[in-house]
Order: sequence, then structure tokens, then C-alpha cells
Amino acid sequence: MKRKNVDLVRLSEETKKLTALIVEDEKEANRLLTDTFTNFFAEVYSTFNGKDGLEIYSKYKPDVVFIDIIMESMDGINLSRNIRELNRNQIIVIISASNDITKISETIEIGVNSFIQKPIDTDKVVDLLSAIVEIVNRRKKVETRTFSISLPVDVYDRVEIGARAESISKNAIVIRALRQFYKGELSPINE
Repeated sequence: MKRKNVDLVRLSEETKKLTALIVEDEKEANRLLTDTFTNFFAEVYSTFNGKDGLEIYSKYKPDVVFIDIIMESMDGINLSRNIRELNRNQIIVIISASNDITKISETIEIGVNSFIQKPIDTDKVVDLLSAIVEIVNRRKKVETRTFSISLPVDVYDRVEIGARAESISKNAIVIRALRQFYKGELSPINE
């Protein structure tokens, strides 16, 4: 499999717009992840257990959550479930050394966005961050596409006719029509 080239500067510019939370109980692994992700994210919060992770998540609402599966007090699966209940669209990445297929299956059922196996190397981090940026950008596009507005029928008819006549997008005509309508310059078609 050929690896695509990634522009690390551009990737970093995108990830620096985001915040992250790391929930990892192993001190050295937590430190390494925190140090690594501090280079990429605007803010990185870190904790060593699921219970504290949920509190930090609730307080700061980070864009991305990195969670280890096996932890005391609240494991990564339960933490992921709790976060999903708070925000069904949260980007959750499981980072674990566990090969337990049952636990991995549970993370899939919860709907985590990614699962990455420890130890983590540079290529995995770059691929993971690229995937996160892709998810964020895709969501932005969907949010843009789903914007809707209700127009009076006569205004909609003018938009339709105007867009065809001028060969421009309906969005441009809608904006123009709304400006005219709210300035009182647009009278109903039937007058």
C-alpha cells in the first residue's frame, strides 16, 4: 500500500484549530501522547482515568477525545458511551494495546471514529490526524449544505426565474431576494 504524501505544515494548521483530551492511565504513555499532540492541537487536556476524563470533557468540550480502553474507575468503553450520550457527534479515538476482540467490537458498536493500536509510530499519528481533519471538514461541508430557509412562495418563484435568467446559483438569487424583501424593495408577484 503506497502512502500518500502529507503536508505536515498544512495538517498542523488545520489541527491547531482544534482541542483534544487524552485519557490514558499509563503515566509514560500519557506524557508521550500529550507531548506529541501539544504540537498539533490548540489545547490538550490530559487525565489518567475515565471518571476525571468525563469531568474534563463536560467542562471543556474538546473537539477530539483520545481514550485508552483499559483503565480503572471507568474504562474507555464506558467513558466513550457516556461521551456519546452527551454528544453523539463527538470525535472519539480509542488508543489501546488491547487485542481483545470483544472490547474492540464494543467500541465499534458505540461508534468510535477510530481505533489505533499501541505502540503508536509517527506514520500512525499523521494518518490519524489526517483522518480527524477529514472528518471535521466533511462535517463543515454537511453543515453548510443543510442550511435551509423558508421563503414566501412569490419570492421563491422570483428566485427560480432569476437564477435561470441570469445563469447564476439559486443561493446568490436567494440572498439578493432576501435583501430586497427586507428592505421593502420586493413586492409580491401578483401586484
